[in-house]
Amino acid sequence: MNQTTPSRTGHALIQSYLRTLDSSPGVYRMLDAQGAVLYVGKARELKARVSNYARPSGHSARIARMIRETASMMFLTTRTETEALLLEQNLIKQLKPRYNVLLRDDKSFPNILVAKSHEFPQIKKHRGAKSEKGDYYGPFASAGAVNRTLNQLQRVFLLRNCTDSVFESRTRPCLLYQIKRCSAPCVGRISASDYGRLVGDAERFLQGKTTAIQAGLAAEMSLASEAMEYERAAALRDRIKALTAVQSVQAINPRRVPEADIVALHMEGGLACVQVFFIRGNQSWGNRDFYPRLGGAESPDEVMQAFLMQFYDDKPPPRMILLSHAPEDPGLTAEVMSERAGRRVVIGVPQRGEKFELVTNALRNARESLARRMSESAAQVRLLEGIAGAFDLPAPPRRIEVYDNSHIQGTNAVGGMIVAGAEGFIKSQYRKFNIKGTEITPGDDFGMMKEVLTRRFTRLLKEDPDRESEAWPDLLLIDGGAGQVSAVDGILADLGVEDIPIIGVAKGVDRDHGKEEFHRPGRAPFALRMNDPVLYFVQRLRDEAHRWAIGTHRAKRAKSVMANPLDEIAGIGAARKRALLAHFGSAKAVSRAGLADLQAVEGISAAMAQKVYDHFNARG
Repeated sequence: MNQTTPSRTGHALIQSYLRTLDSSPGVYRMLDAQGAVLYVGKARELKARVSNYARPSGHSARIARMIRETASMMFLTTRTETEALLLEQNLIKQLKPRYNVLLRDDKSFPNILVAKSHEFPQIKKHRGAKSEKGDYYGPFASAGAVNRTLNQLQRVFLLRNCTDSVFESRTRPCLLYQIKRCSAPCVGRISASDYGRLVGDAERFLQGKTTAIQAGLAAEMSLASEAMEYERAAALRDRIKALTAVQSVQAINPRRVPEADIVALHMEGGLACVQVFFIRGNQSWGNRDFYPRLGGAESPDEVMQAFLMQFYDDKPPPRMILLSHAPEDPGLTAEVMSERAGRRVVIGVPQRGEKFELVTNALRNARESLARRMSESAAQVRLLEGIAGAFDLPAPPRRIEVYDNSHIQGTNAVGGMIVAGAEGFIKSQYRKFNIKGTEITPGDDFGMMKEVLTRRFTRLLKEDPDRESEAWPDLLLIDGGAGQVSAVDGILADLGVEDIPIIGVAKGVDRDHGKEEFHRPGRAPFALRMNDPVLYFVQRLRDEAHRWAIGTHRAKRAKSVMANPLDEIAGIGAARKRALLAHFGSAKAVSRAGLADLQAVEGISAAMAQKVYDHFNARG
């Protein structure tokens, strides 16, 4: 239900809802005057929880500010508190409320897959849904951690990493066999049974059972040496050394913790860092740091609860999660994790022993990572203050948008926009614009910039006409001189956006990097001194925009080069396209073929042949 009382706001408004609530568990939403969700919370008893907000005093500064901004509330009752917790996290993920803790970096983690759909299993990196047949090992903290492990596993166990199609087409061993990274099952250099033993050893290693593998290799090496098979003995020696190298790069190899995630939280200066270490098979498979967005003065147990619920929303939790701080409701959190995993999940805050040492190490990493980030943020803030001083802005910009275009003689034209702020480059906000205007002549940079800015600000005006969101820029940087700046100023004026500062960055008269001239509407161009940090910062912004635009253009050009005219014909799928290309040799030959010739292609019916013929001959 959503009951709005315009004459009331804050705690008085919240008080008016109490008579309609009971002791059911559920989820509540607090909304501002524009209907934007400020906060989503769950409650064991809705009436009791909401009554806390109805008090006129006794709140932290963050909660008091949130209550003052509340203009309406919405409620959803659930059968159990567990359902309420799950619903709360779904709504937070969907709505991203301002006052909730929000996990911003939620990328999937890579795994190692031993694919079992082939007689000779392939070992490879895998990310995403686990739909392929085989055994998955992970997660690993990064693609780099997976690649390092795969590289070493190839040296130890000689498993193939080629695709099935490449495997079937080989007639002689590839380079990996020559450098002793593969046993070449593709050309019969190893039997299926022997290869199967290698696969079994690799999987035992990934499960942490390394001692028996090493002993077995050592015994084989000794037998080979006694039989004077020195080349084979040397190969086994290399495999033992590679196995030792794999074990040595695992920085933390706990003896009594076979499977766990170590989650440590450090909070300081209104910021938080969460370090997650992955322990699988008694081995450390890397770590990653996260910086959740805080709504204000949250307690560590609030942040930990929110992080765990969001982090494991789309990934199965391990059998054990070791924490530096207990979540708000440890029992409920463990219940939800166990339900998601389909087995018991233990959540604990260790106080002694090896588990405590693991958490202490993760906590130290979290503290050091946050210190580095705060230092970088402070430097970034100083640069933004320098921007404000150098370009006479009323305040340091919170959001800078930088625009650039890329094309070759007008073809595959794209516009690029990058965004920077107090946290550096905000890559999730980067945008590309495929130039669509048919009236734009090839190479018309002014026309392309006009289309890009018109599309960008028309959308902003439609979605947020009151400019209340953080999506509006405080500064525009344009790669160009006085002409481009004047054009951009006119474009924005036509849209009714006349209060955003515009700066053009142009090379100096001799076009040297470092002698840039800066242009603003109605002002004389000027330069910054060569060693000014603000100059280097602007150069980085301009270069990043150029890199983004060039990369987008190259991707578009590559796609157009690979495009096939047959793709434009409805009903021509991959099989029919292959049949036509195999018969005629090229798409160009297909376009010139007669109707009778098209009908002669296997798999092409008379109706389909007519459709292909009409497609190419109607262009005349």
